[in-house]
Amino acid sequence: MKIYAGIDVSLEASRICIVSADGKIVWEGRAMSDPEALGRALAEHGGGLERVGIEAGPLSEWLHDGLTAQGFAVVLLETRCLKGALSMLPVKSDRSDARGIAQAVRTGWYRAVHVKSLGARRVRALMRARRLIVDKRADVAGCLRGLLRAEGIKLARVSPARLAARVRALIAGQPLAAVIEPLIIAYEALRAQELAYDRMVYAAAGADPVCRLLATAPGVGGVVALTFRAVIDDPHRLSRSRQAGALLGLTPRRDQSGEVDRMGAISKAGDGELRKALYEAATILLGRVGRRCRLARWAESLAARRGIKRARVALARKLACVLVAMWKTMTPYRPELAIAA
Repeated sequence: MKIYAGIDVSLEASRICIVSADGKIVWEGRAMSDPEALGRALAEHGGGLERVGIEAGPLSEWLHDGLTAQGFAVVLLETRCLKGALSMLPVKSDRSDARGIAQAVRTGWYRAVHVKSLGARRVRALMRARRLIVDKRADVAGCLRGLLRAEGIKLARVSPARLAARVRALIAGQPLAAVIEPLIIAYEALRAQELAYDRMVYAAAGADPVCRLLATAPGVGGVVALTFRAVIDDPHRLSRSRQAGALLGLTPRRDQSGEVDRMGAISKAGDGELRKALYEAATILLGRVGRRCRLARWAESLAARRGIKRARVALARKLACVLVAMWKTMTPYRPELAIAA
């Protein structure tokens, strides 16, 4: 008899539900949120398990690797799709969620999530840590500008490397100097760690042949290439390169019912960090001075008709499709093929 299991993961203990092929509950219980503990519970009460379902989350990939190593067939369920299925339940609890996950796995009412490799997950950790430091450094810089402006001191445009020295020169002898100096010290510390992360990122990108290949595309540097490498992980999971736009939430939503057919803003599904990196790459590509590539000219013509913001999003989507096509064929960037992607 085929049986299926659903696990609702929590930080300390997870709820487990095992159902038969006809939907009847075989066993329910709890186990610690650890691969060994969950594996023992499943082996004791779920002999002949066909499939185990876990909702995608912070612990899901770690649990997936541990349970897969024990011989279980584990799938990670896409959160948005699962939310729609669980919303039909009259009661929201860990127990009902585990039941809903088990029934979704049994009926096939789920969308499986790609489980990234260990190397990709570690690169993503590096990129997330770098992004945190960059954002906090920018927050401190904005706070410094605001405090100076309140005193009538206008800080002109200055590079991050020279900002601390410039602020010290402006506040010399000012009553606010004692308040601002700790912020300057914090800014310098964040700036130093940002540079350390940058060295790590560019060293990792330079040592990776895929990143070097992706960097041949215009507007793509070490940060964008490494982020793309970590998020996509395996380009062959996309049957067509054009699917990259939808995967990263760069395609518009659509609301169609009867005579109504509305196209909305982009869905923003998928990885927000990569979407932001591609948008920044598109912004840089559109703002370049000097020789223009075909992608930039295509985006500029689109901007003249639809506006600069739509052109940046369209260029970011185009870049994602081009990079997937380059990676799948291991072919450097070719301008004559980029527009067709």
